[in-house]
Amino acid sequence: MTTRTQLPVWQQLQQHAEQMQACHMKTLFDEDADRFNRFSIKLPQLLLDYSKNLINQDTMGLLMQLARDVDVEQWRDKMFAGERINFTEDRAVLHVALRDRSQKPLVVDGEDVTAEVTQSLKAMEEFVEKVRQGHWKGYSGKRITDIVNIGVGGSNLGPQMVTEALKNYSDNSVNVHYVSNVDGAQIADTLRPLSPEKVLFVVSSKTFTTTETMTNARTALNWLVSASFDQSAVSKHFVAVTANIENATKFGISEDNIFKMWDWVGGRYSLWSGIGLPIALDLGFDKFIELLDGAYEMDTHFQQTPLEQNAPVLLAMLSVWNCTFLGSQSQAILPYDQTLHMLSAYLQQAEMESNGKSVTWNGDEVDYATVPSIWGELGINGQHAFYQYLHQSNNVVPADFIGSVASVTPVQGHHETLMANFFAQTQALMAGVNEQQVRADLKAKGRNEEYINQLAPHKVHKGNRPTNTILLQRIDPKTLGSLIAMYEQKIFVQGIVLQICSFDQWGVELGKGLAANIQKELEPDGEVGDHDSSTASLIAYYKAIKAEL
Repeated sequence: MTTRTQLPVWQQLQQHAEQMQACHMKTLFDEDADRFNRFSIKLPQLLLDYSKNLINQDTMGLLMQLARDVDVEQWRDKMFAGERINFTEDRAVLHVALRDRSQKPLVVDGEDVTAEVTQSLKAMEEFVEKVRQGHWKGYSGKRITDIVNIGVGGSNLGPQMVTEALKNYSDNSVNVHYVSNVDGAQIADTLRPLSPEKVLFVVSSKTFTTTETMTNARTALNWLVSASFDQSAVSKHFVAVTANIENATKFGISEDNIFKMWDWVGGRYSLWSGIGLPIALDLGFDKFIELLDGAYEMDTHFQQTPLEQNAPVLLAMLSVWNCTFLGSQSQAILPYDQTLHMLSAYLQQAEMESNGKSVTWNGDEVDYATVPSIWGELGINGQHAFYQYLHQSNNVVPADFIGSVASVTPVQGHHETLMANFFAQTQALMAGVNEQQVRADLKAKGRNEEYINQLAPHKVHKGNRPTNTILLQRIDPKTLGSLIAMYEQKIFVQGIVLQICSFDQWGVELGKGLAANIQKELEPDGEVGDHDSSTASLIAYYKAIKAEL
């Protein structure tokens, strides 16, 4: 198998990157009055401006040629057709089928995936209506007022991010809570103010074996049974979302109360499935469908639009350009909308768990950078925390700025102040301020030469810091669905270009296995196994101190 670095276009991009590093974006803007129109696209739900990247037309031509040379379009078609492109686990990758609104049959391994998804959505709709209308009663005959979702990773981050982003669309028929941390403090704090008679637990786990989730689920079950004095109360207060029906029924959940997942849905891509049940319970099933509609609209764009105007492809290729060819080691996600305060954490998992790999499809070590570390925060908070680093550190951090034209909670003057900062920051990161400008500004303010000489170097901003601007019309279920799907497809394209397996997570599995063994050793009579001296000593210290407390 040909490695990516052997491709002629890859080598051309390496040479081109050296040439572009001698350029400055401000100069590129000064020389091309049409640069924004040349390097931006408008979609129904959003505008993507990528002109503030260190690129020219040659750059984009080479990047699109790279995408074609590695067969991005063919791999995209394989994914949508249900081929087993997750070959380390021998699975299809079909989260796109969960939001396919065309209703076209899709047969995988003899099963019509479309029919199964439709059936699952129908079951979700019926259940959601029962709970929200008060027809689903708890063990004492009272209506459900609170939903507690118990999950971790994709079974938590996706639903929680979406319900937080869309809480202005909730009618508050029920209150939704999330428990993901196995630290007992979280579930204790969540359950303390709730009434067991009125709580419905949604246990979300693809395998129904995840240690953190099952520990929290057993605690919730014990809390319920101790209040109701009746084991049968579980059937009124627990539902599951899982691919392992046997394990869920053994736990005590009725098969009628189990919503199906499939092995072709990765956890971090699962909010469109039954994992999104808390979203539908909170917002209503109609809003959940609008979320799917937005994602489907982006999937259609991804499938049908030429690469040069394809938003996920552009984002993916720019990430490869900035990280693999220009050497940036991290990327910031900076939402300028309070509703998106969990988006950075969500995308951190989506990209880093997918593409944080160091071997190629055939198991060889990669000899190039794969993906950057993803981090971020709400833009305004970040401005007063880490933007100093973005503007003046020696490390160049590309950033995605995400904002909305209209606020879902308009308060006079606030959104304009927010968006003024949004636009100003990308301009400042691109253009910077050179020493000549700093000196002229200080001189105009009447500062003397000695003061100017002392301060000028500290006020220089080199600029040339790449950003993408993603401007939504407003945050609503459909635009949010499009936004999430755009990033999902971006991650897919990255994986194809970088020749890495995006849909497994063996690094996560390693930590889980070690933790399961060590947990037994932490018991008072547990024997400490064969570890390195640091781990063995830490366990011994922990047990000794705990015995004294």
